[in-house]
This record gives sequence, structure tokens and C-alpha cells, in this order.
Amino acid sequence: MSARLPLAIETGGLVLPETGAISVLHPVASTDLTPFSVDRVEVVQPFKPDFDHFLGLGYSCVASSDSPCAAAVVILPRAKALARALVASAASRSSGVVIVDGAKTDGVDSMLKDCRKRVEVSGSISKAHGKLFWFAADRDAFADWSPAARLVDGCVTAPGVFSADGTDPASDLLARALPKALGKHVVDLGAGWGYLARRILKDAAVERLDLVEADAIALDCARRNVTDPRARFHWADATIWKPDQRADTIVTNPPFHTGRAADPSLGQAFVAAAARMLAPSGHLWMVANRHLPYERTLDESFARVEDAGGDNRFKIIHATRPRAPGKPVPTRTRR
Repeated sequence: MSARLPLAIETGGLVLPETGAISVLHPVASTDLTPFSVDRVEVVQPFKPDFDHFLGLGYSCVASSDSPCAAAVVILPRAKALARALVASAASRSSGVVIVDGAKTDGVDSMLKDCRKRVEVSGSISKAHGKLFWFAADRDAFADWSPAARLVDGCVTAPGVFSADGTDPASDLLARALPKALGKHVVDLGAGWGYLARRILKDAAVERLDLVEADAIALDCARRNVTDPRARFHWADATIWKPDQRADTIVTNPPFHTGRAADPSLGQAFVAAAARMLAPSGHLWMVANRHLPYERTLDESFARVEDAGGDNRFKIIHATRPRAPGKPVPTRTRR
């Protein structure tokens, strides 16, 4: 955005309000907000790692906001339904201009066309494989883009969260592979809207379930879907979160994308984090796409790693006896 915004101000006729808050919706860590004064910016970011990034830079940060602002900036996400919801929120909260910025690969051209059908777009700037455009805020013009609750198998989801439109097949496969007895303390790492948590809590012997999720929107859905008093909810980066006591079992379907690009390091970080969270006799149950290279990290993190089934698309992995960090890895014990 940084390349397009100054150009829009210098040559495109974009005028920012001289006073008042500027709300920036869903910027990612790579988004450069230096064109704005830090003391005027409110970052709205439900994804905990990005939230923490901007908080560390000194910005005022919230996971969600209904507060009025003088101007609103939408950084387009990939998910179309979420992008529309953010534009609707910006148009309802801003008393002045709404600025929309995004890459072509994230659908900015389509969004520009859709917005032009509803409001008069004042200008647009194309640069660096993306576009920035703006228009005067109009609450009514985008009212039908405001997100409505979705139901998946009787559970609440929301635009933009993982598997918002249907149960994820990998999670379903893992749920069916889990043993009946999981231990007293279980962690659902990357819990999403709570699908696996609901299966875990069918085990009456579970005394505590920690749902750890980086997406505050997904976690809010989980709170509505998982009402069992044994559940505890944590808005946190799963790769660095630590329980107050080590767990008996960790269940996870880790993410493996950063934007559009596959990023196996995310799942590898989940594996390493799980090993740190487990008791010495603890168990890891996870599902992953068969092509993802997790085996080395699993062998480095656990003394025993087993293929527990799956299908032609996904592998179910059961790992036990977590290794101490930095401990030399002996001969492979994979089965």
C-alpha cells in the first residue's frame, strides 16, 4: 500500500482528513503504515501475530471495532465474503473517505467493479501489481454486505475463517481417527470454529480442553459452538503459546498457507510447539496433506512417530514421547 497511497495523495486527488482517527482494517505484517501518523491510526486486526506486530510498532490495535472514524482503509483479504464485510464495516464507520487497497491476486479489480455499481468512486491508482481506490462513505450502499451468521452442521462460522462453508475433510478424518481416551488435559492447537473441540469433548474423561486459535473471529465462533464448561479459550499464536501445565494430548490440523503460497514451516512450527507443551508421556494427533514435509520435524521433536492412517489426500500422524529441545536425535523410530 505504501507505494500507492502517496501517489494517490500527490497526483490522484485523494485528501485525508486533517483530524480524527484513521481506522486500518486487516493490515498484515508486511503492510507499511508509515504514510499515516501513528497517533491517528487504529489497527483492526483479528489475527494475533499481525496484531502483535503492529502493537509492537506502537499502534493502537483492536481485534474488531464499531467505533466511528474520520477515514477507513481496507486492506483486501483473499476471501471475497470477508472483503465485502470489511468494506461494509468501513462504509458504516467512516464519516469521510473509505480507501480500499489490494493486490490483483486478491481480487481488487473485481472489488472496484462491484463498488462502482454502488457508489461513485472518486479515483484509483494502479501500481506494483495492485490498486488503491477511494470513495465517500455511504452506510446504506453496502448494508447487504454486512456479514450474516453461517451454519455448518449446526455450528456458527463467519466469512474468512477456515472452512467457513463446510466441515474441513482433513479435520473430519482426524476426528474419526482419534482414540476414545485422550487424557485429562487436551489442547486443540489451531482450534478454528471448534469442530475438533466438539469431538474431543465427547470423551467424558477429559477434564480440561484448551482451544488455542490465532483468529479472533474464528475463536468467537468457537465460543458459541463449544459451550462445555471444560473448555478454555485462548486468542494466541499457537506456535508460541504455553499452557500453565503440560498437556496429555494435543490435537491439531495445522495451517500450511501464508496468503496464497504454501508454507510448510507453519505446520513444522506447530509440531515443535506441541512437543514443548506435552507431558513426557504425551501424545500428538495431527492431520496433514500427504505432500507436506513434516517428517523431519516430527523425528526431531518426538521419539516415536507413527502413521495412523488417512487416505490418498491426507495423513494422520500419532507421535509420542516428546524430545527435550536441543537434544540429539538418535536413529529413526518411525513406524
